Amino acid sequence: MKEIIVFGATGGTGQQVVHQALIDGFEVTVVVRNKKEYMLEHPHLVVIQGDVLKPATFSEAMNGKDAVVSCLGTRDRKPTTVYSEGVTNIMQAMKNTGVRRIICLSAGALEIPPDATMMMKLVIKYILQRLFKHGYADMRLMEKILYNSTFNWTVIRPPRLIAGEKKGEYRTSINEFLPHLSYITRADLAHYILHHLDDEKTFKCKVEISY
Repeated sequence: MKEIIVFGATGGTGQQVVHQALIDGFEVTVVVRNKKEYMLEHPHLVVIQGDVLKPATFSEAMNGKDAVVSCLGTRDRKPTTVYSEGVTNIMQAMKNTGVRRIICLSAGALEIPPDATMMMKLVIKYILQRLFKHGYADMRLMEKILYNSTFNWTVIRPPRLIAGEKKGEYRTSINEFLPHLSYITRADLAHYILHHLDDEKTFKCKVEISY
C-alpha cells in the first residue's frame, strides 16, 4: 500500500505517521482544518482543507487511496462526536470510492487490564475514565461502528503516549489484553501503523501495543 489519507495529521501521532510515511515513499494526503497553518511541504504530500465532520470537504480526496489512517483526537473534555461521527463520515467516503482499509486510534484505558495493579485499576477507573469520560464514550461508539462495518478495520488501543525516537521494537497483542501495559512513543506507534497497513492478521481486530 502506497497511497494513504490521514485524518488528525496535526496531532502528535498524526505528525509522526505523515513524516515516516513520506520517508518510506508513500503518497500521502492529509485533511486539515486550516491549510495555511500546515507548514509541512513535500513532493509526495497533498494537503486538503477539510473537516471530518463535513464529509463534502474531503470525499473526493478519498479517490485512489489504498488505506485510511485516523489519528483523530480532541483536547476538549466536553461531549464530542468527533470519533463516532468522524469515522462514520470517513467510511461513507470509503464506500463511495471503494477503499477498504482503515486503521483508527482509540485508547488503552477504555478497559481495565485484568493484570493491572490495584493502583493502576484505581487510576484508570477513578481518574482517566472520569477525566476523559466524554471522549472515551465516543471512542467506544466509534469502535462499535467499526465492529459492525464490513471494512478491513483495525482499532489500536495504545497506552500512555510520549515523545521520543522510533525504536521499531515493541510488544503487541491482537484481540487480547497485552500484559504490563506501560507507554509507547508516538513515533513507534506510527511505525506500527505504517508497517501493518496490509497485514491481514490485523483486519477486523483490536490491537494493543506497548514497550
